[in-house]
Amino acid sequence: MENGSLNHGVDTASTITIKGILSLLMQNITSNNRVISLGMGDPSAYSCFHTTHVAQEAVVDALQSDKFNGYAPTVGLPQTRRAIAEYLSHDLPYNLSSDDVFITSGCTQAIDVSLAMLAHPGANILLPRPGFPIYELCAGFRHLEVRYVDLLPDKGWEVDLDAVDALADQNTVALVVINPGNPCGNVYSYEHLKKIAETAKKHKILIIADEVYGHLAFGKNPFVPMGVFGSEVPVLTLGSLSKRWIVPGWRLGWFVTSDPSGMYREPKTVERIKKYFDILGGPATFIQAAVPRILEQTDEAFFKKTINLLKNASDILCDTIKEIPCITCPLKPEGSMAVMTSVMILISVSSWPKRNQLSFFQELLWG
Repeated sequence: MENGSLNHGVDTASTITIKGILSLLMQNITSNNRVISLGMGDPSAYSCFHTTHVAQEAVVDALQSDKFNGYAPTVGLPQTRRAIAEYLSHDLPYNLSSDDVFITSGCTQAIDVSLAMLAHPGANILLPRPGFPIYELCAGFRHLEVRYVDLLPDKGWEVDLDAVDALADQNTVALVVINPGNPCGNVYSYEHLKKIAETAKKHKILIIADEVYGHLAFGKNPFVPMGVFGSEVPVLTLGSLSKRWIVPGWRLGWFVTSDPSGMYREPKTVERIKKYFDILGGPATFIQAAVPRILEQTDEAFFKKTINLLKNASDILCDTIKEIPCITCPLKPEGSMAVMTSVMILISVSSWPKRNQLSFFQELLWG
C-alpha cells in the first residue's frame, strides 16, 4: 500500500455491505418504478413491529434520573455486564460472570472487535457463504485472509464440515457461525452445532458465534446458543438488543467470552480485550443503564408476538415466491428475519461480458 492511500476495504465497502448495495441499487429508482425494499434487517422500519413499553420506560427513566450523563467504563457499566451475563446464562449449562461480558456499539462493533483481536500476519478466518457481508469487510480492514465455507442448501444451510477440514490450517484463527442464519433464515439443530464444535476443537480454532437473531426461531429447531459447547471449544458470542427487542438504533450490543474451561486465560486474551476496549467508544451510558430492567422485566407475550409476526411474514413471502417462475426458495425460513432465494434467468453468456451480480440486479431494477 502506498503512502497516503486508503485501506482497500474503504473502496469496496459500497459493493460489500448491505447498506452500500441497497444504496447503489436504489439510487436511480424513480416514481415509475414501484419497489418495496426488503433488504434491511431493521424491523423498526415497519409499523407492525414495536419495542416493548418496558424498554421505552427504562430508557426514559435512566435518562431523566440525571445519573447517566457521563462516560461509562470502556468495557461497559458493571450492572449492564452483570445483567447480560445472567440473561445469557439462562440457556447455558454454566454461569457466565460479568467479567465475561463487554458492551459494544451494536453487534457490528462486536464483529470488528473480534476480528481485530484475532488478526495477525498470515492469519486466515473461515466465513460462511452465504453470510453477512460485514465480516468480509472487517477482515479486509484487518488484513485477514478470508476462506469461505459453503453452507449446504439441501441440508438446511448446514455448515459443510468437510470444507472446514479442507480449509483449516495452523494459521486459521476462527470459524464464524451465524445462528439463527443471516441471510438464509435457518436455525441449526443441537446435533449440528455439536458437530461444528467437535470440528473446531479438532483444528484448535475458536468459534465466533453471531447470535444477533438469538431466540428468533419459529420452525422445527429451537434456538441453541453455541456457548452450550463452550467447555469443548472456545466461543466468542456476539449479540445485541437490536433484533429481539426491535431497537437496532439504540446500538446496544455485546461481546462475550464463553469459556468455562478457562482456555482464554493462558494467552491472556481477556486482558488484551480489555486493553483494546480502552480505545473504543461504546453505547450511550443511559442506554446501558436501562438494560438490566429491559432484560429482567420484558414479558414472554412481547416475544411471542414478534415471533408470530415473523412467521406470518415468512409464510406470505414464501407463498408469493411460489407464484414467481424464476425464483425459488431452497429452505422456508425457520428463524431470524431473512430468506435466501435462488434466481434462475436464462441469458446469453456472450451478452453478459465482465458483469457481476451487482450489475445484474441493477439492470433487473432499471431495465
